[in-house]
Amino acid sequence: MIMYWCMFLLPALALLTPRRLPASQAKVAWVIVGAFFALIIGFRFEVGSDWFTYLNHFDMVAAMSFREALSFKDPAYYGVSWIVSKLGGDKTWVNFVSAICLMWGTVVFSRRQPLPWLALLVAVPYMLIVVGMGYTRQGAALGLALLALSALGDGRLKRFVFFALAGATFHKSAVLLLPTAGLSASRNRLLTAALMVVAMIGTYFLLIESSADFLWQTYVGNQKQSEGGAVRVMMNAVPAVLFLLFRKRLVVDEEERKLWIWMSLFALACIPMLAFASTAVDRIALYMIPLQMYVFSRLPGLARTTATRTPFVLAIIAYYAAVQFVWLNFAGHAGDWLPYRFAPFV
Repeated sequence: MIMYWCMFLLPALALLTPRRLPASQAKVAWVIVGAFFALIIGFRFEVGSDWFTYLNHFDMVAAMSFREALSFKDPAYYGVSWIVSKLGGDKTWVNFVSAICLMWGTVVFSRRQPLPWLALLVAVPYMLIVVGMGYTRQGAALGLALLALSALGDGRLKRFVFFALAGATFHKSAVLLLPTAGLSASRNRLLTAALMVVAMIGTYFLLIESSADFLWQTYVGNQKQSEGGAVRVMMNAVPAVLFLLFRKRLVVDEEERKLWIWMSLFALACIPMLAFASTAVDRIALYMIPLQMYVFSRLPGLARTTATRTPFVLAIIAYYAAVQFVWLNFAGHAGDWLPYRFAPFV
Protein backbone atom coordinates (compact mmCIF):
# COMPACT_ATOMS: atom_id res chain seq x y z
CA MET A 1 0.00 0.00 0.00
CA ILE A 2 2.99 2.29 0.40
CA MET A 3 2.94 3.49 -3.21
CA TYR A 4 -0.74 4.39 -3.04
CA TRP A 5 -0.22 6.42 0.13
CA CYS A 6 2.77 8.15 -1.47
CA MET A 7 0.45 9.24 -4.27
CA PHE A 8 -1.97 10.62 -1.67
CA LEU A 9 0.60 12.30 0.56
CA LEU A 10 2.42 14.09 -2.25
CA PRO A 11 -0.41 16.56 -3.08
CA ALA A 12 -1.31 16.72 0.64
CA LEU A 13 2.17 17.94 1.53
CA ALA A 14 2.22 20.37 -1.39
CA LEU A 15 -1.16 21.72 -0.25
CA LEU A 16 -0.14 22.16 3.39
CA THR A 17 3.25 23.71 2.67
CA PRO A 18 2.92 27.42 3.53
CA ARG A 19 5.49 28.59 0.97
CA ARG A 20 4.17 29.03 -2.57
CA LEU A 21 6.42 28.53 -5.58
CA PRO A 22 6.76 31.17 -8.32
CA ALA A 23 4.63 30.45 -11.39
CA SER A 24 7.52 29.09 -13.48
CA GLN A 25 8.69 26.75 -10.71
CA ALA A 26 5.13 25.67 -9.96
CA LYS A 27 4.68 24.67 -13.60
CA VAL A 28 7.82 22.53 -13.45
CA ALA A 29 6.62 20.95 -10.20
CA TRP A 30 3.31 20.01 -11.80
CA VAL A 31 5.08 18.47 -14.81
CA ILE A 32 7.28 16.40 -12.49
CA VAL A 33 4.35 15.24 -10.35
CA GLY A 34 2.23 14.45 -13.42
CA ALA A 35 5.08 12.43 -14.96
CA PHE A 36 5.68 10.60 -11.66
CA PHE A 37 2.02 9.64 -11.38
CA ALA A 38 1.93 8.57 -15.04
CA LEU A 39 4.91 6.28 -14.43
CA ILE A 40 3.28 4.73 -11.35
CA ILE A 41 -0.04 4.20 -13.14
CA GLY A 42 1.42 3.15 -16.48
CA PHE A 43 4.22 0.85 -15.36
CA ARG A 44 2.22 -1.15 -12.84
CA PHE A 45 2.51 -4.93 -13.12
CA GLU A 46 -0.47 -7.27 -12.61
CA VAL A 47 -2.36 -4.51 -10.80
CA GLY A 48 -6.09 -4.06 -11.38
CA SER A 49 -8.96 -6.50 -11.75
CA ASP A 50 -8.90 -6.36 -15.58
CA TRP A 51 -5.15 -6.86 -15.98
CA PHE A 52 -5.33 -10.28 -17.65
CA THR A 53 -8.36 -9.32 -19.75
CA TYR A 54 -6.40 -6.41 -21.21
CA LEU A 55 -3.41 -8.71 -21.69
CA ASN A 56 -5.55 -11.06 -23.79
CA HIS A 57 -6.82 -8.09 -25.79
CA PHE A 58 -3.24 -6.97 -26.46
CA ASP A 59 -2.23 -10.43 -27.71
CA MET A 60 -5.33 -10.59 -29.91
CA VAL A 61 -4.76 -7.16 -31.46
CA ALA A 62 -1.07 -7.96 -32.07
CA ALA A 63 -2.17 -10.69 -34.49
CA MET A 64 -4.44 -8.33 -36.47
CA SER A 65 -3.75 -5.90 -39.26
CA PHE A 66 -3.82 -2.20 -38.38
CA ARG A 67 -7.13 -1.79 -40.18
CA GLU A 68 -8.65 -4.65 -38.20
CA ALA A 69 -7.34 -3.16 -34.96
CA LEU A 70 -9.02 0.16 -35.71
CA SER A 71 -12.32 -1.57 -36.39
CA PHE A 72 -12.18 -3.54 -33.14
CA LYS A 73 -14.07 -1.37 -30.63
CA ASP A 74 -12.47 1.72 -29.08
CA PRO A 75 -10.15 2.39 -32.04
CA ALA A 76 -7.62 4.69 -30.36
CA TYR A 77 -6.87 2.22 -27.58
CA TYR A 78 -6.53 -0.76 -29.89
CA GLY A 79 -4.68 1.28 -32.50
CA VAL A 80 -2.11 2.20 -29.84
CA SER A 81 -1.97 -1.47 -28.80
CA TRP A 82 -1.24 -2.52 -32.39
CA ILE A 83 1.50 0.09 -32.85
CA VAL A 84 3.15 -0.86 -29.54
CA SER A 85 3.09 -4.56 -30.45
CA LYS A 86 4.72 -3.90 -33.84
CA LEU A 87 7.42 -1.81 -32.16
CA GLY A 88 8.25 -4.76 -29.92
CA GLY A 89 6.66 -3.33 -26.79
CA ASP A 90 4.27 -5.02 -24.40
CA LYS A 91 1.01 -4.13 -22.68
CA THR A 92 2.83 -1.96 -20.14
CA TRP A 93 3.58 0.66 -22.80
CA VAL A 94 -0.09 0.79 -23.77
CA ASN A 95 -0.90 1.38 -20.10
CA PHE A 96 1.69 4.17 -20.04
CA VAL A 97 0.16 5.95 -23.03
CA SER A 98 -3.26 5.70 -21.36
CA ALA A 99 -1.76 7.00 -18.11
CA ILE A 100 -0.28 9.99 -19.95
CA CYS A 101 -3.76 10.85 -21.27
CA LEU A 102 -5.23 10.53 -17.78
CA MET A 103 -2.56 12.62 -16.06
CA TRP A 104 -2.48 15.24 -18.81
CA GLY A 105 -6.16 15.92 -18.27
CA THR A 106 -5.88 15.67 -14.49
CA VAL A 107 -3.04 18.21 -14.28
CA VAL A 108 -4.67 20.68 -16.69
CA PHE A 109 -8.03 20.46 -14.91
CA SER A 110 -6.51 20.65 -11.41
CA ARG A 111 -4.44 23.72 -12.23
CA ARG A 112 -7.60 25.60 -13.24
CA GLN A 113 -9.00 25.22 -9.71
CA PRO A 114 -8.52 27.67 -6.81
CA LEU A 115 -6.64 25.00 -4.80
CA PRO A 116 -4.95 22.88 -7.49
CA TRP A 117 -3.19 20.46 -5.13
CA LEU A 118 -6.45 19.80 -3.31
CA ALA A 119 -8.12 18.98 -6.63
CA LEU A 120 -5.33 16.49 -7.38
CA LEU A 121 -5.60 14.96 -3.91
CA VAL A 122 -9.35 14.44 -4.40
CA ALA A 123 -8.60 12.58 -7.65
CA VAL A 124 -6.13 10.12 -6.10
CA PRO A 125 -8.20 7.55 -4.16
CA TYR A 126 -10.69 6.62 -6.85
CA MET A 127 -10.01 8.31 -10.17
CA LEU A 128 -6.26 7.67 -10.32
CA ILE A 129 -5.89 4.47 -8.28
CA VAL A 130 -9.09 2.59 -9.05
CA VAL A 131 -10.01 3.88 -12.52
CA GLY A 132 -6.51 4.69 -13.77
CA MET A 133 -5.06 1.36 -12.67
CA GLY A 134 -8.14 -0.79 -13.20
CA TYR A 135 -10.16 0.54 -16.14
CA THR A 136 -7.38 1.47 -18.55
CA ARG A 137 -9.54 2.58 -21.48
CA GLN A 138 -11.95 4.54 -19.30
CA GLY A 139 -8.96 6.13 -17.55
CA ALA A 140 -7.58 7.46 -20.83
CA ALA A 141 -11.06 8.60 -21.87
CA LEU A 142 -11.54 10.34 -18.52
CA GLY A 143 -8.26 12.21 -18.91
CA LEU A 144 -9.39 13.52 -22.30
CA ALA A 145 -12.81 14.30 -20.80
CA LEU A 146 -11.06 16.52 -18.23
CA LEU A 147 -9.37 18.37 -21.08
CA ALA A 148 -12.78 18.74 -22.73
CA LEU A 149 -14.36 20.14 -19.55
CA SER A 150 -11.45 22.55 -19.11
CA ALA A 151 -11.98 23.80 -22.66
CA LEU A 152 -15.71 24.16 -22.13
CA GLY A 153 -15.08 26.11 -18.93
CA ASP A 154 -13.08 28.55 -21.06
CA GLY A 155 -15.90 28.77 -23.62
CA ARG A 156 -13.92 26.89 -26.29
CA LEU A 157 -16.66 24.72 -27.76
CA LYS A 158 -14.75 23.28 -30.72
CA ARG A 159 -11.90 22.23 -28.46
CA PHE A 160 -14.43 20.65 -26.09
CA VAL A 161 -15.98 18.60 -28.91
CA PHE A 162 -12.53 17.53 -30.14
CA PHE A 163 -11.39 16.18 -26.76
CA ALA A 164 -14.78 14.62 -25.98
CA LEU A 165 -14.72 12.73 -29.28
CA ALA A 166 -11.05 11.83 -28.76
CA GLY A 167 -12.05 10.36 -25.39
CA ALA A 168 -14.80 8.36 -27.09
CA THR A 169 -12.19 6.69 -29.32
CA PHE A 170 -10.62 5.25 -26.15
CA HIS A 171 -13.96 4.32 -24.61
CA LYS A 172 -17.33 4.98 -26.21
CA SER A 173 -18.94 6.06 -22.94
CA ALA A 174 -17.09 9.41 -23.12
CA VAL A 175 -19.62 10.53 -25.74
CA LEU A 176 -21.99 11.07 -22.82
CA LEU A 177 -20.21 14.37 -22.16
CA LEU A 178 -21.37 15.94 -25.41
CA PRO A 179 -24.89 16.93 -24.29
CA THR A 180 -23.46 19.01 -21.42
CA ALA A 181 -22.23 21.65 -23.85
CA GLY A 182 -25.61 22.11 -25.49
CA LEU A 183 -27.37 22.28 -22.14
CA SER A 184 -24.94 24.70 -20.50
CA ALA A 185 -24.34 27.12 -23.37
CA SER A 186 -26.15 30.41 -22.98
CA ARG A 187 -25.09 31.95 -26.30
CA ASN A 188 -25.95 30.62 -29.73
CA ARG A 189 -28.00 27.92 -28.02
CA LEU A 190 -29.60 26.75 -31.27
CA LEU A 191 -26.25 26.46 -33.05
CA THR A 192 -24.70 24.71 -30.06
CA ALA A 193 -27.57 22.25 -29.81
CA ALA A 194 -27.34 21.51 -33.53
CA LEU A 195 -23.60 20.93 -33.26
CA MET A 196 -24.14 18.55 -30.33
CA VAL A 197 -26.78 16.59 -32.25
CA VAL A 198 -24.54 16.26 -35.30
CA ALA A 199 -21.58 15.23 -33.13
CA MET A 200 -23.62 12.64 -31.24
CA ILE A 201 -25.16 11.17 -34.41
CA GLY A 202 -21.78 11.01 -36.08
CA THR A 203 -20.20 9.42 -33.03
CA TYR A 204 -22.98 6.86 -32.82
CA PHE A 205 -22.54 5.67 -36.40
CA LEU A 206 -18.73 5.83 -36.33
CA LEU A 207 -18.08 4.31 -32.94
CA ILE A 208 -21.12 2.86 -31.22
CA GLU A 209 -23.59 1.39 -33.73
CA SER A 210 -21.75 -1.90 -34.27
CA SER A 211 -21.64 -2.67 -30.55
CA ALA A 212 -24.80 -0.92 -29.33
CA ASP A 213 -26.70 -4.20 -28.85
CA PHE A 214 -23.77 -5.71 -26.96
CA LEU A 215 -23.44 -2.67 -24.68
CA TRP A 216 -27.17 -2.60 -23.95
CA GLN A 217 -27.32 -6.31 -23.23
CA THR A 218 -24.19 -6.22 -21.06
CA TYR A 219 -24.99 -3.19 -18.95
CA VAL A 220 -28.78 -2.94 -19.00
CA GLY A 221 -30.37 -6.08 -20.38
CA ASN A 222 -28.65 -8.34 -17.89
CA GLN A 223 -29.25 -5.84 -15.04
CA LYS A 224 -25.66 -6.43 -14.09
CA GLN A 225 -24.83 -5.20 -10.60
CA SER A 226 -21.64 -3.29 -9.93
CA GLU A 227 -20.13 -3.89 -6.51
CA GLY A 228 -19.64 -0.55 -4.82
CA GLY A 229 -21.51 1.30 -7.57
CA ALA A 230 -23.94 2.89 -5.10
CA VAL A 231 -21.07 4.18 -2.96
CA ARG A 232 -19.34 5.76 -5.95
CA VAL A 233 -22.57 7.37 -7.13
CA MET A 234 -23.14 8.81 -3.66
CA MET A 235 -19.57 10.17 -3.63
CA ASN A 236 -20.57 12.27 -6.66
CA ALA A 237 -23.94 13.16 -5.13
CA VAL A 238 -22.38 14.85 -2.09
CA PRO A 239 -20.48 17.54 -4.06
CA ALA A 240 -23.47 17.84 -6.41
CA VAL A 241 -25.74 18.83 -3.51
CA LEU A 242 -23.09 21.16 -2.08
CA PHE A 243 -22.65 22.87 -5.44
CA LEU A 244 -26.37 23.39 -5.96
CA LEU A 245 -26.64 24.90 -2.47
CA PHE A 246 -23.63 27.23 -2.76
CA ARG A 247 -23.29 27.61 -6.53
CA LYS A 248 -23.33 31.43 -6.57
CA ARG A 249 -20.60 31.64 -3.94
CA LEU A 250 -18.49 28.88 -5.50
CA VAL A 251 -18.52 30.14 -9.11
CA VAL A 252 -18.75 33.76 -10.20
CA ASP A 253 -18.95 33.21 -13.96
CA GLU A 254 -22.56 32.47 -14.96
CA GLU A 255 -21.75 30.34 -18.01
CA GLU A 256 -19.31 28.14 -16.11
CA ARG A 257 -21.84 27.84 -13.30
CA LYS A 258 -24.45 26.50 -15.73
CA LEU A 259 -22.06 23.76 -16.85
CA TRP A 260 -21.56 22.50 -13.31
CA ILE A 261 -25.23 22.83 -12.44
CA TRP A 262 -25.95 20.35 -15.22
CA MET A 263 -23.10 18.11 -14.11
CA SER A 264 -24.57 18.16 -10.60
CA LEU A 265 -28.04 17.31 -11.88
CA PHE A 266 -26.63 14.42 -13.93
CA ALA A 267 -24.79 13.14 -10.85
CA LEU A 268 -28.00 13.23 -8.79
CA ALA A 269 -29.98 11.58 -11.61
CA CYS A 270 -27.70 8.56 -11.30
CA ILE A 271 -29.15 7.72 -7.87
CA PRO A 272 -32.62 6.48 -8.97
CA MET A 273 -31.06 4.83 -12.04
CA LEU A 274 -29.09 2.47 -9.77
CA ALA A 275 -32.23 0.38 -9.32
CA PHE A 276 -32.29 -0.50 -13.03
CA ALA A 277 -28.68 -1.16 -14.00
CA SER A 278 -26.02 -0.32 -11.46
CA THR A 279 -23.08 -1.26 -13.71
CA ALA A 280 -24.24 1.06 -16.50
CA VAL A 281 -24.77 3.88 -13.99
CA ASP A 282 -21.38 3.18 -12.41
CA ARG A 283 -19.70 3.65 -15.80
CA ILE A 284 -21.63 6.86 -16.39
CA ALA A 285 -20.68 8.09 -12.92
CA LEU A 286 -16.99 7.89 -13.86
CA TYR A 287 -17.44 11.05 -15.92
CA MET A 288 -19.01 12.82 -12.93
CA ILE A 289 -15.83 12.38 -10.83
CA PRO A 290 -14.50 15.79 -12.00
CA LEU A 291 -17.40 17.25 -10.01
CA GLN A 292 -15.65 16.10 -6.82
CA MET A 293 -12.40 17.78 -7.87
CA TYR A 294 -14.20 20.97 -8.91
CA VAL A 295 -16.40 21.41 -5.83
CA PHE A 296 -14.06 20.31 -3.05
CA SER A 297 -11.21 22.47 -4.35
CA ARG A 298 -13.58 25.45 -4.09
CA LEU A 299 -15.36 24.60 -0.85
CA PRO A 300 -12.66 26.11 1.44
CA GLY A 301 -13.30 29.41 -0.34
CA LEU A 302 -16.59 29.68 1.56
CA ALA A 303 -14.55 30.50 4.68
CA ARG A 304 -13.94 34.18 5.34
CA THR A 305 -10.42 33.92 6.78
CA THR A 306 -7.37 31.69 6.53
CA ALA A 307 -7.92 30.48 10.08
CA THR A 308 -11.41 29.24 9.25
CA ARG A 309 -10.36 27.99 5.82
CA THR A 310 -7.77 25.56 7.21
CA PRO A 311 -10.34 23.28 8.94
CA PHE A 312 -12.19 22.98 5.62
CA VAL A 313 -9.00 21.81 3.91
CA LEU A 314 -8.09 19.40 6.70
CA ALA A 315 -11.60 17.95 6.72
CA ILE A 316 -11.47 17.27 2.97
CA ILE A 317 -8.03 15.65 3.30
CA ALA A 318 -9.31 13.47 6.16
CA TYR A 319 -12.41 12.50 4.18
CA TYR A 320 -10.44 11.31 1.15
CA ALA A 321 -7.83 9.63 3.35
CA ALA A 322 -10.71 7.67 4.88
CA VAL A 323 -12.03 6.83 1.40
CA GLN A 324 -8.64 5.47 0.36
CA PHE A 325 -8.13 3.57 3.62
CA VAL A 326 -11.55 1.92 3.46
CA TRP A 327 -11.19 0.99 -0.19
CA LEU A 328 -7.70 -0.50 0.17
CA ASN A 329 -8.64 -2.49 3.27
CA PHE A 330 -12.26 -3.49 2.74
CA ALA A 331 -13.22 -3.28 -0.96
CA GLY A 332 -14.07 -6.64 -2.51
CA HIS A 333 -11.59 -6.29 -5.38
CA ALA A 334 -8.85 -4.38 -3.54
CA GLY A 335 -6.73 -7.55 -3.53
CA ASP A 336 -6.26 -7.10 -7.28
CA TRP A 337 -4.41 -3.85 -6.54
CA LEU A 338 -2.27 -5.29 -3.73
CA PRO A 339 0.61 -5.41 -3.50
CA TYR A 340 1.59 -2.68 -5.92
CA ARG A 341 4.35 -3.85 -8.26
CA PHE A 342 6.42 -1.64 -10.54
CA ALA A 343 7.06 -3.42 -13.86
CA PRO A 344 10.76 -2.44 -14.32
CA PHE A 345 11.54 -4.01 -10.92
CA VAL A 346 9.62 -7.26 -11.51
